[in-house]
Amino acid sequence: MSSAASVTTWLGQFKAGNPQAAQKLWERYFEKLVALARRKLGSGPRRAADEEDIALSAFNKFWFAVQQGRFPKLEDRDDLWRLLVLITGQKVWDMQDRERAQKRPRTQATTAELEQIIGREPTPEFAVQVAEEYAALLQRLPEQLAVVAARRTQGYTNAEVAAELGCTRRTVERRLGVIRSLLNERVR
Repeated sequence: MSSAASVTTWLGQFKAGNPQAAQKLWERYFEKLVALARRKLGSGPRRAADEEDIALSAFNKFWFAVQQGRFPKLEDRDDLWRLLVLITGQKVWDMQDRERAQKRPRTQATTAELEQIIGREPTPEFAVQVAEEYAALLQRLPEQLAVVAARRTQGYTNAEVAAELGCTRRTVERRLGVIRSLLNERVR
């Protein structure tokens, strides 16, 4: 069995819930993910996490997403590698973003200030109004844009949406810009 066929076979078994196949994929890709994370991190200091932490987190996210059926177009080793690269890149970006945030001074808000910012729960009427407006806006969007908007509001990252749609993260970002423009026009 060739290397490509074995990865594709393991991937199919993994999607079916076989833990041994997950272990084989882990053994095959973990070091590659560590090397990828190391390259993306560059020579900067590592505070909270390092490239191995990123690789672990990326594979963990991949594992849970596959178990939830979030990548139905994941068929072979090429799809798998592209997806792992996307997830790992996003994890590197997230870690660097957190480290940049740690460098900024934090201010402590009082309980009264937090209550003022957060407010009370919305009324049921307001929640229904927001849900209806959201549904109406989604219906007005072209299908590709509606999928992007729906996935982002469901908590998917741009990288995850891109992997699902089979496009680049930048394409998703451009579509989000179009959505924002359309929404701004609607508000005016």
